[in-house]
Amino acid sequence: MKLVVGLGNPGEEYARTRHNVGFVVADRLAQLAGASFTAKKFAAELAEARLGPERVWILKPQTYMNHSGEAVGAALRFWKLGLDDLVVVHDDLELEPFRVQLKVGGGHGGHNGVKSVNAHVGSPEYARVRVGVGRPPPRMDPADYVLGKFAKGEDAELDLCVEQAVEATRLAVELGAAKAMNQVNRRSRAAE
Repeated sequence: MKLVVGLGNPGEEYARTRHNVGFVVADRLAQLAGASFTAKKFAAELAEARLGPERVWILKPQTYMNHSGEAVGAALRFWKLGLDDLVVVHDDLELEPFRVQLKVGGGHGGHNGVKSVNAHVGSPEYARVRVGVGRPPPRMDPADYVLGKFAKGEDAELDLCVEQAVEATRLAVELGAAKAMNQVNRRSRAAE
């Protein structure tokens, strides 16, 4: 069994923000797997799905970004899962917009959701699907930037990016992060 976590903030006002791209990917993954977020547990919305041979819980913490790890840690402990069973999808300021990269471990890069997950699972050594949102314009607060909405003209790029992130997540679940990284990151570089 695997746990896939999309990071974001609950509430309609955050729906199309850069910070909520993890929720968008989680929603799309559930939709493709024929699952829906009908369960509520661990201060999160949950959808049960199958990806290939794997049983998967897709989780969207409802604790707001800075406390996302509370839900993730509780779910891992409840199902007695290890860090190799966890895939977290989140926005990333360090990647150019709409680029998808898969990695295991590393720093949180100032991302409070990732920082919270690291604290509650005890380590950064889990798979992360990073979805690039780019850097804010000069003199703009990064918090204001990530809480800003994607522009209407970016819909096509965002849709393609979400599909790539869903595929990266699926590969991480089905193949394991190490094998999946080779495919995902090679594709991402080839697209440049």
